[in-house]
Amino acid sequence: MSDSRRERLDTPRDTRRQIVRRPTMDADAFGVFAESFARYMGTAKFLLWMTLFVAAWVAWNVLAPRELRFDSFPFIFLTLMLSLQASYAAPLILLAQNRQEQRDKVVAEQDRQANARAHADMEFLAREVASLRMSVGEVATRDFLRSELRGLLGDIEELQRQEPADETPPTPGEPAPRSAT
Repeated sequence: MSDSRRERLDTPRDTRRQIVRRPTMDADAFGVFAESFARYMGTAKFLLWMTLFVAAWVAWNVLAPRELRFDSFPFIFLTLMLSLQASYAAPLILLAQNRQEQRDKVVAEQDRQANARAHADMEFLAREVASLRMSVGEVATRDFLRSELRGLLGDIEELQRQEPADETPPTPGEPAPRSAT
C-alpha cells in the first residue's frame, strides 16, 4: 500500500503557508475608489481648489513674516507635495482607465454580437421578401383578373351581337340547330 502522505506527481503542490499574512483588498472596491478619484480630479472644482491651495501656499510663504514661513522661495516643499500628489494620482487614473477599457471591451463585444444578430435577421428577411416576390409573381393579381374578365365579357357581348335575336342559345348537352342554307 502506498503512503497517503507521500506526494503524487499528478497533483499540484499545496501552497506554502506564509509566516506574515499579506493584506487582502477588495479589488473592485479599490477600483471604484480609483474611478471616483479620477472623475473628481477631472472636474473644475478640483482645479479651483488646487489653484486656491497653491496660491495660498505661495502667498503665505512670500507675504508672511520670515519666522512664520515654512517653505522659502524655490518652494521645495510645495514641489514635493505636488509631486507626491501626482505620483498617487497617475496610477489611480491609469487604474480607472483600465477598468473603463474593460467595460468598453464588454460593451463593444455586446454591440458586435447585436450587430451580427441584426445582420443575420436582415439577411433572413431579405430572403423572405425575395421568396414572397417570387410567389406573388406566380399568383394572378386583381388587376390581371379584371382585365381577363373584361376581355371575356367583351367576347361574350360580341358573340351575342353576332347571333340573331330570335334564336336562343343551345343548352349544354343539346346539339346546336342547323341553319337552313
